[in-house]
Amino acid sequence: MTSAPAGRPAKAAPRKSVTGTRKVVAAGFLLPALLLLGALVVYPIGYSVRRSFFDKSGDSFAGFGNYVELFTDDTLLTAVENNVIWVVLAPTVATALGLVFAVLTERVRWGTAFKLIIFMPMAISMLAAGIIFRLVYEQDPDRGVANAVWVGVHDTFAESSGFPRARPLPVHPLAAADGGGYVTKGPVRAGETARLPLIGVAPARMPEGARPARDPAVEDGLVTGTAWLDFTKGGGGRQNAVDPGELGLKGLRIEAVKDGRVVASTTAAADGTFRLPAAADGAVLRLPVSNFREQYDGVSWLGPSLVTPAVIGSYVWMWAGFAMVLIAAGLASVPRELLEAARVDGANEWQVFRRVTVPLLAPVLAVVLVTLMINVLKVFDLVFIIAPGSAQDDANVLALQLYRSSFGTDADLGIGSAIAVLLLLLVIPVMAVNIRRMRREARR
Repeated sequence: MTSAPAGRPAKAAPRKSVTGTRKVVAAGFLLPALLLLGALVVYPIGYSVRRSFFDKSGDSFAGFGNYVELFTDDTLLTAVENNVIWVVLAPTVATALGLVFAVLTERVRWGTAFKLIIFMPMAISMLAAGIIFRLVYEQDPDRGVANAVWVGVHDTFAESSGFPRARPLPVHPLAAADGGGYVTKGPVRAGETARLPLIGVAPARMPEGARPARDPAVEDGLVTGTAWLDFTKGGGGRQNAVDPGELGLKGLRIEAVKDGRVVASTTAAADGTFRLPAAADGAVLRLPVSNFREQYDGVSWLGPSLVTPAVIGSYVWMWAGFAMVLIAAGLASVPRELLEAARVDGANEWQVFRRVTVPLLAPVLAVVLVTLMINVLKVFDLVFIIAPGSAQDDANVLALQLYRSSFGTDADLGIGSAIAVLLLLLVIPVMAVNIRRMRREARR
């Protein structure tokens, strides 16, 4: 082994990084990633910031004009307000549901299967989820699941009308009544047949089980009659007469009124016939307005007032499973001794959950909440697909408005760039809080 000549210092070995890798080699490996990061992240951010200070054409300097327009234009202001609703509501609801699901499924035997079902929507793309919920929120109860359920519940507690557009002709023995409905033009008598013809009901919309109408047998001391649809398919029928093939108005409510007081009431049979007791002799027959109310078609989920909560509901459906899985993982690491000690000290399950479980899960809940807050700022697909064109302005969010301003028919890249910068500014504080929390956890 030769040594360095006297008086000449030995040549130092190439410096290495902490991991033992030479810095030149490390830089060589990092360079492609840095180039991609600069080309795909740093340069677009810089260009967007610069472009946001120019007008639509990009030739004239606009200063902060584009940013002022974000908070003065009605459409853009709606997008900002909706984003605030999204950031506050969607992550909170999804995290709360995830927490509830994680805690409850820990106590049941089929918890794994339940978690699988709740997490399954995460495997569906935003596009597919949007199409699914566009069908769920259909206004027609025969097509939309949400309205089918809502109408079913409503009709359980509120009687629905079977003849919403039924009405008499001027030649019929019925006239409009005060407050709605119809009354006979004169009193009815026992032993005579009262006829109550109506039109305006499509044969296909007649009540199920309606049969061909007929005149009832006259009964002494009783008021009898027929209520029927005075319409013959193909024409040729006679007015005020029961013709073959004409259907009875099954279920039509009929009231006998004397001196403003209802003395008797009944409903028409499947063939339209009805009978009233002797008390109805000399009374006026009234068809109350309840027979003619428009059928309840449910809620306009995708209307201007409910479209944003409806879209948020679809987002929660997708991401509650994500929150549940992360919270369940954190819950598995909670010391069971602490929970049991709280129960031994006399705490009930709600107190254990509120005073022990939730505080111990606070770091996990913070991670889930912050992650979802960042995620909702980028929501675009669900709003674009679920909200119909007539309500898209009411459901507008910044990410959607960014697309519309940058690539729409009347594109304004100045406004689009300003929206992009605003989204970046909104994300940075959330990311800073998350990074600070992660560093604090790492130092423990």
